Amino acid sequence: MDHRWWKLSLAVLVLLASTYAEASFSHHMKDFIKAVKQIEDEDPSSDPAAVLKMVRRAAGLNDAFIQYFLPNAEATVSELPANLSEYFRKAVHHRVLEDAKEEGVALTPDGTTVALGPVLLGIEAGFLSKSKGRARGLYQLTLARDLGLSLRHDPSGANRFGPDGCWDNLTSPQVFTLSDKPTLLTTAQVNGAMDGIILGMEVSTNSGELPKLSSLLSEYYGHQLDSRGMDAAPRLISRRRRENFRALLLPPLLAKQAAKSVELQQRLAGHPKMEVKAKRQLTAVMKEGLKDFVHMYMDCPPFIPRCMWGAEPYRGTPTNLSLPLSRLFIHHTHTPGEPCLTFEQCSADMRSMQRFHQEDRGWDDIGYSFVAGADGYIYEGRGWHWQGAHTYGQNSRGYGVSFIGDYQTRLPSQHSMGLVRDQLVSCAVGGGRLVSSYILQGHRDVVSTTCPGDAFYEEIKGWEHFGEVRKR
Repeated sequence: MDHRWWKLSLAVLVLLASTYAEASFSHHMKDFIKAVKQIEDEDPSSDPAAVLKMVRRAAGLNDAFIQYFLPNAEATVSELPANLSEYFRKAVHHRVLEDAKEEGVALTPDGTTVALGPVLLGIEAGFLSKSKGRARGLYQLTLARDLGLSLRHDPSGANRFGPDGCWDNLTSPQVFTLSDKPTLLTTAQVNGAMDGIILGMEVSTNSGELPKLSSLLSEYYGHQLDSRGMDAAPRLISRRRRENFRALLLPPLLAKQAAKSVELQQRLAGHPKMEVKAKRQLTAVMKEGLKDFVHMYMDCPPFIPRCMWGAEPYRGTPTNLSLPLSRLFIHHTHTPGEPCLTFEQCSADMRSMQRFHQEDRGWDDIGYSFVAGADGYIYEGRGWHWQGAHTYGQNSRGYGVSFIGDYQTRLPSQHSMGLVRDQLVSCAVGGGRLVSSYILQGHRDVVSTTCPGDAFYEEIKGWEHFGEVRKR
């Protein structure tokens, strides 16, 4: 073969391989981890901090605030291949567009969405820690900076945080669209910040051999539950995000870190040093505003929204509930009869129940307000505001919460019961959706049925606020 043709053929092959590599990556966490592993495989001797620095450079995470805590990413010696560099730029650079499309986020295997920037910044801060359990800038780099901006921007308290959103495709996600008007701190940013703090703190306390970044991310986001569900799951997994975050960070500390981040940003922008009085006022604003954050992301359980499990639209016009309600009714699904342990299976179960309720029973939607999976999440049914079709004669008075599975002779997992008994109830009462003196009943207390199963019914009789009412 002519030497020139050989060179041209090789160039074409390289271009095709490069194009394929970029096209084969989606905004799924599994693909992001594959891209990270490509860097590690190219240079097996590179330490995790060096890999993170290369990704940070490609993504443009290198402003003055970040450089106050982390090394200048532009000073890195190694450069990524053009296709990988472009992928990381698109995958990590965060912004919200005018059409409510959120970029710089990834779909995780458990069905939640995270902003990648704060995850990576938190981990890098942890790897660079010089003292065990203390990572310089960990809270500021992950959450406090954006939290401080959000609280200062909206001191009235209205719509400070969120919303969540949904992907165009769950197999190869490309576009993430927010479900409501965006704020300065979306739910994906909060999820990513929590993960960054958790993982950053974890690696800062690790005195052994440093794990590969791809391995750390795979173990955290990709753990598969066994038949015992969350009750036997390890501590360091994304499904435990909120409980791990609650254990690490007290609200007063978070308020203090948010105030310090605002002060640092002003100083880096060349503004005069903040006076003592102004600092106190700023801290007071942070403490007051943080109440909404604590309620949404620390008191409430993690939810999977309707659009993520593939809900069909409500048929007709929903009846809005008059809040707060006074009752909480506990159900089991009976069919499906087995607990669901993955986002995919729980979502399939939700679609199956909605189809049965709409097609076979002729209802407008799935009947339940919320459904508890055994995968660590609460699935949104009709939600907080739409009247359900779960407990005959009582639907306007209370929420109906069902547990996926048949609990005639066994109990749901301790974890899923805790999500409802402790967190969902706290969320409802704290959010003004359920009166503090609410009454909790089993479905059988008000309707002639075996629901929620003999074993489970005996269990809920010991729950706080349990009380019987006359059957219909």
